[in-house]
Amino acid sequence: MTRIIAAMLAAVLHLPLTAVAASAAGKVMVPLPDLQGISEADAEKLIAALAQVNVITSNCPEYHITDGEWTLLVGTGDMLAQGLGMDADTYDETYYGPAFRMLEDPGACDRIGPRARPIIDDLIAMGGGTEPITE
Repeated sequence: MTRIIAAMLAAVLHLPLTAVAASAAGKVMVPLPDLQGISEADAEKLIAALAQVNVITSNCPEYHITDGEWTLLVGTGDMLAQGLGMDADTYDETYYGPAFRMLEDPGACDRIGPRARPIIDDLIAMGGGTEPITE
């Protein structure tokens, strides 16, 4: 993927993270939040929450989000995974596997769904966005 790494985590993880936008399958590109200085422990908590919210908002119609909001969530998660040095398989097994298993719980939508809006709002407050941008 092009441009999914933003200038985040550099101080903590010592990586040269420089891109500032995420693209969803070439459809929508949005700015990503500035997470510079986030601890590794907080990055792991955030990536878990992003995976859960992504799965719930994608599978529970009452918690539908826009393409721009979805791209913000997924792009931020992808950026964090890369910053944490995870390959795609590890990322999926560690975060998305458990998130999809939550769907077996009939109360998961109503338990996790309300977390989507505050997380999206927090990512926007940190410089992310949901409005499409051009390259």
